[in-house]
Amino acid sequence: MGSVKQSPGTMLPNAINTRDFAARIRAHALRMVFRAKASHIGSCLSMADILATLYTQTMRIDPLRPSDPTRDRFILSKGHAAAILYATLAERGFFPITELESYCESGSRLTGHVSHGVPGVEVSTGSLGHGLPIAVGIALGVRAQASGARVFCLLSDGECDEGSNWEAILFAPHHKLDNLVAIVDFNKIQSFGRVSEVLELEPFADKWRAFRWNVVEVDGHDVDALSRTFAEPAKLGQPTVVIAHTIKGKGVSYMEDKLEWHYKSPSDEQLQQALAELKL
Repeated sequence: MGSVKQSPGTMLPNAINTRDFAARIRAHALRMVFRAKASHIGSCLSMADILATLYTQTMRIDPLRPSDPTRDRFILSKGHAAAILYATLAERGFFPITELESYCESGSRLTGHVSHGVPGVEVSTGSLGHGLPIAVGIALGVRAQASGARVFCLLSDGECDEGSNWEAILFAPHHKLDNLVAIVDFNKIQSFGRVSEVLELEPFADKWRAFRWNVVEVDGHDVDALSRTFAEPAKLGQPTVVIAHTIKGKGVSYMEDKLEWHYKSPSDEQLQQALAELKL
């Protein structure tokens, strides 16, 4: 049994289903990226089921008290996927859904990379390799407060090329941060090609084990498996990494496992097809 209290997330209004929530945030992100003619929709869609599970089933949060000191913390290290996080926070009631229409507009607080000026966002991110080191520091701090809070940090697979992550990966088990959960959105594609071609990570899970992390591999689109994984008691004195095997562009057939959707925004016709596939 771990030392970290496992707390269920706050109940959603009208008992919204996690899969429905995932579809809704995918649709919001698609519309946001379309309106802004922005990038990174493939990166958003691959992590939608992870966010949906965390924010509907796992994390101890209260949108009416976003600064509650006992809250669980979430850090999106892959800050370029800001649209899907904003969509998640809006759906959870941190700010009005209508504000999503201002994404990437001049003067909007919903900037193209994650901004801490948005309710529910802990820190601004976007420079890859920074999120996990920040999450490690937060985990150390909240443990000292004995609040029982957990810290979740979602990374991309490509950013695991960054050396700063591996310093944090060394630091966390040394300080026995069993209130820390790193999640890798392992969609196998990064900005300039397949991860295996740009800089091979394998044996990826074994690397984390060698650094003394508790390692769990899971289908990153199976919300039931994700929920069970996040609910598992922490290993005493050991941080956990969840390697979530995902598909870039998941949920939209013409985007799935396609590098170009790291950069492209959909046309009007493509948007309508995507929304039809999501049944929204």
